This record gives sequence, C-alpha cells and structure tokens, in this order.
Amino acid sequence: MPVLGVGGIFFRAQDPEALAAWYRDHLGVGAGCAAPDTGEPEEWSWKVQGGPLVFAPFEAGTDYWPADKQFMLNLRVSDLDSLLAQLQIGGTEVTVKPEWDSPETGRFARIHDPEGNAIELWEPPAA
Repeated sequence: MPVLGVGGIFFRAQDPEALAAWYRDHLGVGAGCAAPDTGEPEEWSWKVQGGPLVFAPFEAGTDYWPADKQFMLNLRVSDLDSLLAQLQIGGTEVTVKPEWDSPETGRFARIHDPEGNAIELWEPPAA
C-alpha cells in the first residue's frame, strides 16, 4: 500500500479562525506549530514527531464522546501533568479518571475545545 500516514485533519467549525487560535495557543497544534525536535515551524503545516497513530471507527451509539459530535481527537503528549496544569490555569476544564490509565497503554485525560469537541490527551507508557 502506498499510504504513508495522515496528511491532515479537517473539520467544520463555527469560527474557524478562533478555534485554530485556541488549538495553537493552548495545545501547540496546527499550522505554524512544531513539536520538539522537528525543526522550525512552517506556515501551513504542523510538524509532529513520529509515533503510533490509532485509526479506529467506533459504533454509532458510542458514549465515549458527546453524541452530537462525529469525531474525537486523540493527541499524543510527552508530559501530561504539566500540560494539564497549563490548561487548567488557562481555564480549560480537565477530566481524569484512574480507570482510563494502565501501564500497558499509558495515561489519559479529556478536555473539550471551545466548540465542544472532545480531545483525549494520551501520554504513552515510557519506552
């Protein structure tokens, strides 16, 4: 197969500019952002580190994220505790549940962007 990976994530928004700014300012995600050790940011893309990516359709009736939303983002992070602290200082509500975490899969937290889209933050287990 010639597919190499995900080339973009596109979704509708009520206010695309404001939502893009929120992702950039709160999570370092989107055009003009670069993860550590990926070089200088580029105007139109988000430079990410390589690693696992889960691609998984869910049952239509799942309660894993709000029923009125068609998707949930899962973002791989390197220091969940410090990111959660920054988000809380910035006024973002954070949900953590011990049952979400395991030594095999790592640690998880849930937030929502200003338009109510669920974002799962995932810190994989240490290698």
